[in-house]
Amino acid sequence: MNIILAASEVFPFCKTGGLADVAGALAQVFSRTKDNRLVVFVPKYRNIGGGMFSLKAVPGSFSVPMTGRLETASLLRADWGKATVYFVDCPKYFDRAELYRTKYGDYQDNDERFIFFSRAVLEGAKFIDFKPDIIHCHDWQTGLIPAYLKTLYRIDAFFAKTGSLFTIHNMAFQGCFPRDTHFRAGFGWIDFTPDKLEFYGGINFLKSGIVFGDRVNTVSPGYADEVRLKPEFGRGLEGVLRARGADFSGILNGIDTEIWDPEMDAFIPRGYDFRSFSKGKAAARTALRARTGLAEDKAPLVGIVSRLEGQKGSDIIAAVMPNFAARAQFALLGCGDPHVQDTFAALERQHPGRISCCFAHNEELAHIVYAASDIFLMPSRFEPCGLSQMIAMRYGAPPVVTRTGGLADTVSDAAPVTGYFAADAQKENVTAALSKAICDFSNRRVWGEVVRNGMKRDFSWDSSAAHYLALFSTIHKLRR
Repeated sequence: MNIILAASEVFPFCKTGGLADVAGALAQVFSRTKDNRLVVFVPKYRNIGGGMFSLKAVPGSFSVPMTGRLETASLLRADWGKATVYFVDCPKYFDRAELYRTKYGDYQDNDERFIFFSRAVLEGAKFIDFKPDIIHCHDWQTGLIPAYLKTLYRIDAFFAKTGSLFTIHNMAFQGCFPRDTHFRAGFGWIDFTPDKLEFYGGINFLKSGIVFGDRVNTVSPGYADEVRLKPEFGRGLEGVLRARGADFSGILNGIDTEIWDPEMDAFIPRGYDFRSFSKGKAAARTALRARTGLAEDKAPLVGIVSRLEGQKGSDIIAAVMPNFAARAQFALLGCGDPHVQDTFAALERQHPGRISCCFAHNEELAHIVYAASDIFLMPSRFEPCGLSQMIAMRYGAPPVVTRTGGLADTVSDAAPVTGYFAADAQKENVTAALSKAICDFSNRRVWGEVVRNGMKRDFSWDSSAAHYLALFSTIHKLRR
């Protein structure tokens, strides 16, 4: 099959969160599968290029239809293993300091930016003469592509046999815009109905992907159940998801076990496995303390690598930290809401040597934090899948998590125990779960067993990729 993977961010080229990690890992898995040919489309943001990847300009340019006018786009390409990545270049839309927003809020033209990108994927496929059997679309930024295939491009012979899979990474981000955006995207009144694109008087890009995708999935079975059955998780689209019936499923994410491999990790001072984790972690803690100013101590080190926002329970972490500062140390890496960052900065000042905070995206430091941590704290209010808890287990840091979505699917508090659950994202319950973990840490035999159980788990993409490829095959048969 010819597969296009379309996403607004793909690691290692650009990243704000887990979407990039998943898109990048899937691209590598799909490209290595026999009889499949994969190309990736991603915007050419300002900071893409240089480093280990040499971008080559594709000769020529092509037109992208926008309402009442044509915009010009060009492509750059990079060979990435067996995959080819095409970067849609249009400085008007993508030559900006950040991907989606500044510290003052979202870019005001995000609707137009991703209308352009969605149509550029389709026009770009024709430009490079790559006729796809499947277009795998990710999150709201590409949610219009399935709709375009079944409306404006329905009679385009180039896409006559093209099917689409739409993958939802997070229902919290839906791409909701005013009614005018619907028409600026090129759609007519016939599609502005509650069973299609209309959503409370406007247009919802995520809904577009759900309604028009040949198949739809999200990133864990647990989250698939939550978003269908509970309004607080479905966020207004639970009925639309239920209407898809068996066409909607949950496929658990994996992690890239070549990037996240404590035995071979070049970012950490000493590699280790489940037999030698004590020495490896000791070396990583020494390195982390040298970088962060944490004091030498035998207390457990609690790691947090996260976006700093409400979904991730950042306010709960901040509320819990002072109660444990005498019994544990905390190393936090992440950025997000400026007010939340200010709260953590104040805690760092109040507890020198006990709490360390780095407000940045830093891949190297993330590896060191995972390796140095004894416990990993992740009290999400909801979690579609989560990669951090899987990485933490692989690096021998049993996670303290809430029982939701992909966290409930991947962490076990029954034999074999791999982590600890808070019943929900309340300060009291998170405090109790973290207390239990710290208590177990003091029992060398018990703790060693929990660590080894987690490190032995298989979180590779092999099983998940097989489910995706089976979905592709089903869609391909439907479109033949």
